[in-house]
Amino acid sequence: MAQTLEKSDRKPILLLVDDDAIISDSLEYMLENEYQVMRASDRQSSFELLDAMTQAPELALVDLGLPPDIHTPDEGLAVIKQISQQYPATRVLVLSGQDNQENMSLAKSIGAVDFISKPCDIAEIKARLKKHSQQKNETQRSDQIEGLVGQSEAIELLRMQITQLANSPYPVLIEGESGSGKEITAKNLHLCSFRKSKPFLTLNCAAFNGELLESQLFGHAKGSFTGATETKKGFFEEAGSGTLLLDEVADIPLDLQAKLLRVLEDGEFYRIGETRPRHASTRVLAATNKNLYQAVDLGNFREDLYHRLSVLTILVPSLQQRSDDKLLLLEHFSHQVVSDGHGFSLDQDSSALWEEYSFPGNVRELRNIVIRLSTKYPGQTVRSEALMREMNGLRLDINILSEDEKWLKKTLKNDEFQLDQVLNRLEKKFIELALQRHHGNMSHAAKMLGINRTTLYGRIDRFEDKN
Repeated sequence: MAQTLEKSDRKPILLLVDDDAIISDSLEYMLENEYQVMRASDRQSSFELLDAMTQAPELALVDLGLPPDIHTPDEGLAVIKQISQQYPATRVLVLSGQDNQENMSLAKSIGAVDFISKPCDIAEIKARLKKHSQQKNETQRSDQIEGLVGQSEAIELLRMQITQLANSPYPVLIEGESGSGKEITAKNLHLCSFRKSKPFLTLNCAAFNGELLESQLFGHAKGSFTGATETKKGFFEEAGSGTLLLDEVADIPLDLQAKLLRVLEDGEFYRIGETRPRHASTRVLAATNKNLYQAVDLGNFREDLYHRLSVLTILVPSLQQRSDDKLLLLEHFSHQVVSDGHGFSLDQDSSALWEEYSFPGNVRELRNIVIRLSTKYPGQTVRSEALMREMNGLRLDINILSEDEKWLKKTLKNDEFQLDQVLNRLEKKFIELALQRHHGNMSHAAKMLGINRTTLYGRIDRFEDKN
């Protein structure tokens, strides 16, 4: 009985799609020692072959000029797009004589990772295939992930999702509370992908108004608007075939959302003030702490753009969902902040408080607390009273419970006492006081209460529903 090959011992599968039998015969002969070559001559035969395979190929080498019209790139581009959609782990390289810049850009915008012009030396083809085969193997390893500290089930699931989605050509919608780690998640999607050597850029969509944001995204021509003193590239051009993170994507104006949708669908955009279309091959990631589905219902976000962005979705867990990681994060940020070894320590009570605290500001709040404690108490043991003063979610004076203990005991003895009602009234009062303090400013009130703005809206709605 033949011995089954281990996965690491078998040759990678290479799908070769080319209608020229002479070229296909030559390539198969030259590559069969390193790859298991599977051949197809057109779109239909390529997908009949793929459907019959038990495992997706690691690599695909596709000609653009395929039957029935070998003089246009349409069939080859359709094959690339279909492979990228149905087999996102397969790395598609183009081997074609139709090598003008437009075809190159189009191929890469729909999922191709490389473009090799015909005629090409076989040594060059081998080198390109080997490079992408190695990159694929490297990016499948979860130890490539950086900056996500923890051992909780929630963080392990996040690492797994990053590994699975890193090489997909499709956008990823990254959702999560403020401070939970959406940007580091996006960066890891880039670092774990074949694009890791290319630029990773972040654009905060909430930081610019409509025209300025459009200029940031797509660039502008000199004189196209007041203040446009020179021609400028936008983030899509600067990112090239790398990754662009659109942070606070829910804040993009509606009229600009249509232009973003066009880039995502066919890679085409215009600089402000120009009529010549340009093409992007950038992988787009979008991050938000808002409910985009709710924004669609309210008419603030286009439904077609939402569906285009949310083909793949990652929900970054809050720190409340990964409570097992709190002490690990404390140790991690302490080592980052303290370079001389004179960090602070927690006594038993403060350690218990640290693990019980909800950290409404998530990892960002935890890190800021570590920075403050490291600065104020170098080489010292931090007691619970001092720790409570640094916790944004504990706005009450540390002696409030002892001062009002008589009132608490009296209330508790009431025969009609219900804890939920008391807590709800207390919560509602704190929200009212915070809003009064900040003259109705929801963002400032939420910050004072130690919660994000979305949570504050939700709690206010809950109170109104009960009235």
